[in-house]
Amino acid sequence: MKLVSSPASPFVRKVHVVLHETGQIADVEVMGVKTSPVATAADVTAANPLGKIPALLRDDGPAIYDSRVITRFLDARAGGKLYPQARIWEVLTLEATADGIMEAAVLMTYERRIRPADKVFEEWIEAQWGKVSGALDALNDRWMSHLEGPLCMGQLAIGCALGYLDFRHDARHWRKDRGTLDDWYAAFSQRPSMIATAPTD
Repeated sequence: MKLVSSPASPFVRKVHVVLHETGQIADVEVMGVKTSPVATAADVTAANPLGKIPALLRDDGPAIYDSRVITRFLDARAGGKLYPQARIWEVLTLEATADGIMEAAVLMTYERRIRPADKVFEEWIEAQWGKVSGALDALNDRWMSHLEGPLCMGQLAIGCALGYLDFRHDARHWRKDRGTLDDWYAAFSQRPSMIATAPTD
């Protein structure tokens, strides 16, 4: 199998973390691409008509895409431990929350990186951060018991989302007034899978 990938993408990182946690690193070849929303690489479009990464090229079927589809596929392939049925709705909600944080944070990055400086929409950037901030408050105030439970995909996804905030938006100081979430991430980020997949430009 081949993973259409970029080292800076938090969605790609989710997949890499799952590969580490499930012992499937050797089964997937990383296919690095340079792509953007306004200059989509041909390899990306060939794998995903939406032009987004990651995409997984399988040996025995069509390419699959969206990180949540890929992580679920890989987990099932490895025995299905990261999406426990007894907690499935909580796990999926945590993963959706993480993906929402990552999407808003990526859009903030693109707004400054891709748009001409005179067309950057500051109010839109702040609206995206409002989504991130609200999600972080919810995690800190209502979801810590789930984050501190047995390892699941929700935890891995939240870890990748917080790592992306450190990577691209550290000046926003997401930890302020969220000490419980900060403490959790300080410990969780030391997992070997998290260390091995730290994002790079």
